Amino acid sequence: MVTFGEWADRAVAVDGGGVRLAVHDEGHGPVVTYLHGYPASTLDVVPVLERLDGVRIVAPDFPGFGASAKPVGHPYSIHGATDAVEAAWRALGVTETVVLAHDYGVSVGQELLARQIEATGDRPATVTGVVWTNGGLYPDLHRPTPGQAMLLDPEHGREVVAAMTEELFGGGIRITWGTRRPMTDAEVHGMWEALAHDGGNLQAHELLHYVADRRQNADRWRAALEAQPMPYRFVWGELDPVSGGHVAERLAERLPDAPLLRLADVGHWPPLEAPDEVAAAVRELAG
Repeated sequence: MVTFGEWADRAVAVDGGGVRLAVHDEGHGPVVTYLHGYPASTLDVVPVLERLDGVRIVAPDFPGFGASAKPVGHPYSIHGATDAVEAAWRALGVTETVVLAHDYGVSVGQELLARQIEATGDRPATVTGVVWTNGGLYPDLHRPTPGQAMLLDPEHGREVVAAMTEELFGGGIRITWGTRRPMTDAEVHGMWEALAHDGGNLQAHELLHYVADRRQNADRWRAALEAQPMPYRFVWGELDPVSGGHVAERLAERLPDAPLLRLADVGHWPPLEAPDEVAAAVRELAG
């Protein structure tokens, strides 16, 4: 398994509007942009990347995540993360891309779709299709884990991150994993290293801004999703306690024509738990 340090060393530095981004640019062919989840990083795409030939993966760590800069006091937001993705596209000359979005990244994906539909500003690239994996596409269905609920506490969130250890972090992640196979210690450690890099673990509560962002932008992002302006594929872990089978039910109801692969033994992390299925969905859209 690729370690976080090895993966971070492969990144290139890009100016993301005043925040240094660590961006991966791997392979050759049609571009696929990976939008990662919370509290992880682009390291999660490695199992999918290993199963893809003939595509170019562009994967930016969002501001505050992974090997990107994590300035204290920065106004982290989904809109800022979306700006960072567009900055990476400009820097790398990406003009057309399929998107693979997971967790936090599904909100960035929805914001990208909304901007594209609204044709606002100078869009550097056209999104031609999206593979969606578990995330809060419908904020009214979001079920935070106990750990997230504690981090969201405005009075005690800072105390929670100060007391967080890799062991406690791992326990919180493992409850979101499915039954197909156990989560390995190496996978937990990779996520922890990505979060803790440059003291990011002490800002974990600040990065949960996306929960409020989703509520504030719910109507606009739902409309962008349900407009389905391009081909979609959904690869969904049913055992995810946060955004699992209950979200798949909504997707089947609202987007009945979009292919929806429901994985009965997979939890919150399809890129890690079901990389074969995720890679197959990417190939369908990227060619």
